[in-house]
Amino acid sequence: MYQIDNDIYFYGLLVIPAVVLLFLIYQFWKRRRQKQFASAELLNKLSPERSLFKPVLKLLIVCLALASLVVGLANPKVGTKMETVKREGVDVVFAIDVSKSMLAEDIAPNRLEKAKRIVSEIINSLASDRVGIIAYAGQAYPQLPITTDYSAAKMFLQGMNTDMMSSQGTAIDQAIELAQTFYDDQDQTNRVLFLISDGEDHSQRAVEAVEAAVEDGIKIFTIGVGTGKGGRIPLRRNGVIESYKKDNKGDVVITRLDEETLKAIAANGNGVYIDGDNTETVKETVTEILAGLDKKEFESKQFADFKDQFQWFIALALLLLIIDIFLLERRTAWLKKLNLFNEKEES
Repeated sequence: MYQIDNDIYFYGLLVIPAVVLLFLIYQFWKRRRQKQFASAELLNKLSPERSLFKPVLKLLIVCLALASLVVGLANPKVGTKMETVKREGVDVVFAIDVSKSMLAEDIAPNRLEKAKRIVSEIINSLASDRVGIIAYAGQAYPQLPITTDYSAAKMFLQGMNTDMMSSQGTAIDQAIELAQTFYDDQDQTNRVLFLISDGEDHSQRAVEAVEAAVEDGIKIFTIGVGTGKGGRIPLRRNGVIESYKKDNKGDVVITRLDEETLKAIAANGNGVYIDGDNTETVKETVTEILAGLDKKEFESKQFADFKDQFQWFIALALLLLIIDIFLLERRTAWLKKLNLFNEKEES
């Protein structure tokens, strides 16, 4: 396991393309000036030991030295020891609707991106709770099992899109049934499920699934994403809107937030419905909900005792710069005999 102390220093790598560009400009200017001064044959006679490869090699060494220096400044660290940490928290599963209706742009930039932003902000506010993620449309699919790795959770979250599922619909019942398999402790009482959806085109089996989940001690909260006014579902190609989804009659489909369904699911699931219009308000509401629940103690293993590794990269950078200083641009005698770079001999 490794971590980076100051990743902002990686912007320093942008210096390398600038150095290469300056080198090419200098070589172009140098060739032009040399042609103005003398012909190629005369230049070869005046400087017969001139190497065409050495300047490129020196550039490569300088670029590697700069890259090593940047990595050294970022200070990578390597974990050398594992330790078991005891925490108290709640197991939270997020089930996110990825059906095509979530592409509607009645909430900017669209419902799905809004849902992902809400979940990301909630994860940022967590301290020691464990999280899991489910994606669902016409069927449900596990994205991330229960974990304390918040960075992994946000990575999987950002990768979610409406193309993940081949079958369309809003199979809330399957999402709830799948969530029941995420909680690994039979005696656990603090099981929480957040359904983030527009509630439209839901399965009629959702009520039965909610009742079964409640029997397992799961509290179900719903977060509605969308507006009552609704919006069209754009069909894009290469990021450009080509048309909008139409029904069998050829009319443009208008998808609307079904708050009543989501409120009913939350009420039957011993939870509450949360309006997803304001991300900050949703985050504060969820934080209050989780703070009021009983905490469970659990153990997790994580790396500890990270050791700095910057010194190796700084030393490599210095070594490369020293090599660059002593590396002359004329031909090396033994390389000249081998002629590895196909440099022509002049009589």
